[in-house]
Amino acid sequence: MDFYYMPGSSGCRTVQMVAKAVGVELNKKLLNTMEGEQLKPEFVKLNPQHTIPTLVDNGFAIWESRAIAVYLVEKYAKDDSLFPKDPKKQAVVNQRLYFDMGTLNDAFAKYYYPLFRTGQPGSDEDFKKIETAFGFLNTFLEGHDYVAGDNLTVADIAILALVSTFDIIEFDFSKYSNVVRWYANAKKVTPGWDENWEGLQQMKAFFDSRKAAAK
Repeated sequence: MDFYYMPGSSGCRTVQMVAKAVGVELNKKLLNTMEGEQLKPEFVKLNPQHTIPTLVDNGFAIWESRAIAVYLVEKYAKDDSLFPKDPKKQAVVNQRLYFDMGTLNDAFAKYYYPLFRTGQPGSDEDFKKIETAFGFLNTFLEGHDYVAGDNLTVADIAILALVSTFDIIEFDFSKYSNVVRWYANAKKVTPGWDENWEGLQQMKAFFDSRKAAAK
């Protein structure tokens, strides 16, 4: 299956780790969004929103990283441990995925995306939203080794992709002890962690170049 991606994207890295977890081989197709490659007609035909990650599985195109992750698990996983069928357990996984998208990732984007574009980060208020989001995550993890249930799920993998992004750009989350404990374990137990970290190194190089340009 074809996988359109950029290694620095947390959503793309989420899909790569989930694919590794379910034993699916991705035919990776690098799409440089900084150069506007996502606007080429052949890609827009696959994905009218022209976003990455985008997966094409035997002619079926799907985008949005969390939707792709769930699709891969439901179609290719040997069991439902990564995305449980039980309605209550699944609801918790979904809640954490929506938290990842609507709260944690949103906070990241508001503070750090301006830096990627202009060399300057967001406001102090934007930074406080990151701290609030990490506070929520820390509460979710109180007394738990995983973010949604008693074992690794797609929610852990999605949040790991993003928390590791905060890590690589040196956001200090050491005061969130439950997050620190979870992160240490997640790095050990999540398939594809090494590839995730390699992608982050490429993102960090770009991040550092923007910081240097702003000085």
